[in-house]
Amino acid sequence: MIVTAVRQRRPLVHCITAAVTMNLVASGLLASGARPMMTETDAEAPVITGGASALLINLGTLSTDAMTGIPATYAANRELGLPVVLDPTAIGRAPVRTRLARDLVRRGVTAVRCNASEVAALAGGTGGSGPDATIPVGDVAEAARQVALTHRTVVAVSGPEDLITDGSRTLRLPGGSPLQPLVPGTGCLLGALVAACIAVSPDDVFTATATAHAWLAAAAEQAHPLSAGPGEFAWRLLDGLHLVTAAEVASVMARIRPHEEETP
Repeated sequence: MIVTAVRQRRPLVHCITAAVTMNLVASGLLASGARPMMTETDAEAPVITGGASALLINLGTLSTDAMTGIPATYAANRELGLPVVLDPTAIGRAPVRTRLARDLVRRGVTAVRCNASEVAALAGGTGGSGPDATIPVGDVAEAARQVALTHRTVVAVSGPEDLITDGSRTLRLPGGSPLQPLVPGTGCLLGALVAACIAVSPDDVFTATATAHAWLAAAAEQAHPLSAGPGEFAWRLLDGLHLVTAAEVASVMARIRPHEEETP
């Protein structure tokens, strides 16, 4: 089981991620059993990434350092054959991060973790106006499938019901909590968890990606009924990541169903 493997092997995930969510991402990885490493500078990131088990590239607060550090770190990571997970946060209207995200996908990433507006932008659309999705997940199923198929990657689109596709298979996974969108960084944390799961299961990226989504959903479902609001939910979510059992994650995985196109 991938959850057990993460806890036993404690993969080190190199996170180039949004400054506003670094604490939640690092805390969530530690709670899950993985280990975080965070640096984005051109001087250090490409050198130290070789000690990691996987790389997360999150474009949430793209800094000047990251603009130069990301391409160099990506290149160093790919030379080593390590997994790369892209989280193209808020692409679409932001020209620099949109070009960078599309370039990275063209060059090859192991998985993409995004929302509906972001995958629409990856596929050539305009995307949304910020980090929140402005269109339903079901509306971008074909765009996600085409991105996955064209670039030989796994695309996971988060929402009330997550959609995961490798271009051949497209599945839906319900679950989680309505409080998740009210806590900055739950999507960033999910991207890091995807990287940790792929690190211990590189030969089955599709299942590893689905497992990460089920793991966060199971933790959120534990946290939700105990939380008065988003503040309490945030720390209870960390407890859930730590306490949820592999069997409970498997129970959420059992909800997976094939995607069916919605009829008008």
